Amino acid sequence: MSLITTIITIAAVLSTVLALVSFWLPQMSPDHEKLSPYECGFDPLGSARLPFSLRFFLVAILFLLFDLEIALLLPLPWGDQLPSPLLTFLWASAVLILLTLGLIYEWLQGGLEWAE
Repeated sequence: MSLITTIITIAAVLSTVLALVSFWLPQMSPDHEKLSPYECGFDPLGSARLPFSLRFFLVAILFLLFDLEIALLLPLPWGDQLPSPLLTFLWASAVLILLTLGLIYEWLQGGLEWAE
């Protein structure tokens, strides 16, 4: 048998076995005790639904946005090996200027302030 046939056979057998085992295992029977929240053995002191500050959400979105844009700049050191390194430098400079302008805009809008 070829390697591909062996891998496909093992994957099919493993999938079938796991599907049959999960079918034959007893189903979970939820009751009040299993569905209640667990808080170190004590009764819950308060509601699990606490208000969430949107500032944390804003900071998380800003972090993801700026982190993604910085990740786009990671291949920049290898840009001098391209046919036109000056064009690469100009594009990278444009991205950095956009990053800086975005950060200044968020700062001026108060998106980075914790206390009002």
